[in-house]
Amino acid sequence: MGASSGIGAATAKYLASHGAKLMITARRKDRLDEIKDSMPESCISTLKADVTNFEDVQAVVDYTVDKFGHIDVMYNNAGVMPVNSLIKGQRQEWQRILEVNVMGVLNGIAAVLPVMVKQKSGHIIATDSVAGHVVVPNLAVYNGSKFAVRAIMEGLRQEQRVNGIKTSIVSPGAVHTELYNTINDPKNKKAEIETEKSIGLNPNQIARAVAFAIDTPKDTDVNEIIVRPMKQTV
Repeated sequence: MGASSGIGAATAKYLASHGAKLMITARRKDRLDEIKDSMPESCISTLKADVTNFEDVQAVVDYTVDKFGHIDVMYNNAGVMPVNSLIKGQRQEWQRILEVNVMGVLNGIAAVLPVMVKQKSGHIIATDSVAGHVVVPNLAVYNGSKFAVRAIMEGLRQEQRVNGIKTSIVSPGAVHTELYNTINDPKNKKAEIETEKSIGLNPNQIARAVAFAIDTPKDTDVNEIIVRPMKQTV
């Protein structure tokens, strides 16, 4: 989920180049098809889906099971990051953050969990953030959404470890992605772009972290990975 650019696209390419069979999804199917066409030797299928729409997410899971017979890993990566102080009362931004960052992850879990419980195996991964571990001004609602993802994924671990289901969150710091496009305030958007340019990691570094979490023995579950640029202060 959320594979059309940034971390999602980098992870899809990295995993495909190492032999994984992928179903990649996002709202921008043309971007997904570009990834598929750029790797003709790889097994990549594409499907348009909006993580805030449970029917879309369920359709992805159903299609994947029909095509491959099982699902080894679900990676919930879609996210938005509007930046504004609470005094501005940007309630529509807050709603969007919760719909994508929290409900998007929950929709992925709800759709895939019955399949993995039946399999008695599987791995659910979510992109969290350093902002899910520390709180900073102007990101309170985004912080809250990412703290929520940590809590949800830890609850999932405790509930489903007996069914052989792994859970992982990958928490990046500043990364060169298109996430700044979800910032509506011009000043805050410019600041984020400058931060990404000056210290941001290449998305491939996060893709490697995701692959590390996946490529562990059956009895090992990497639950949290934080990946910061060396120059990041928080």
